Amino acid sequence: MYNGARQVIRNGDVDASGSTIAANLARIELTILEACRRSGRRREEVQLIAVSKGRSVEEILAALACGLHQLGENRIEELEAKRPLVEQCAAAPVWHMIGHVQSRKAARVAAAGILVHSVDSVRLAERLDRQGAELGQAVRVLLQVNVSGEASKQGLDAATPAEIQQLLSDLDRVVALPHLQIEGLMTMAPQVPDPELARPVFAGLREVRDLCQERYPHTRWDTLSMGMSADYAIAIEEGATCVRVGRALFEPIWEG
Repeated sequence: MYNGARQVIRNGDVDASGSTIAANLARIELTILEACRRSGRRREEVQLIAVSKGRSVEEILAALACGLHQLGENRIEELEAKRPLVEQCAAAPVWHMIGHVQSRKAARVAAAGILVHSVDSVRLAERLDRQGAELGQAVRVLLQVNVSGEASKQGLDAATPAEIQQLLSDLDRVVALPHLQIEGLMTMAPQVPDPELARPVFAGLREVRDLCQERYPHTRWDTLSMGMSADYAIAIEEGATCVRVGRALFEPIWEG
């Protein structure tokens, strides 16, 4: 059993001081502003999600005190453990599920009432839809797309024209699910030495989004969740509306 309350508080070896996080946040905000300027966008078009997986409650509270209010967790056990501890000490943040969701944990994820970024298969979409029906509410989701073609990446495959056509065909089933509220797409770029090498992946997700908008005009495709600590500036230039930043925010003098 996951002993979340103890584990998340003990895991505070990195510098959790507000000054460290504030300094990192200032650098991140400047990077976001510059990326928005280069791409002709407004800062308000981009949400910054602090990836709080593996971070202590103290670190999370320090981040919230610096003005952040969006948190991303990878595991439902960790989210369930941290959420009450955080929310008894601070105004409730907006939580996101950004990690892989196992089918057997779909009920817990659906019950959390948060945006799920990582719906990576038709099967999981159908499972969450059934859970939404039992709860009497729609489950908010992003569909995870594997644009890079890496076997290690999860998601609906979209690395080739044939895969994109199959994805669109699969979406005929997904968009019809009555208790699933689709809000956009998510992808993960490969880890590469030069962040510029991730640009085709981000551009590819934007192109898939455009195809989805054409085929399913009555479904929301507003959100593009892409870009992490090493490459979020490139993702913003390619249209990201959510970036997921962890190390660059929480770790002292993190360079990426």
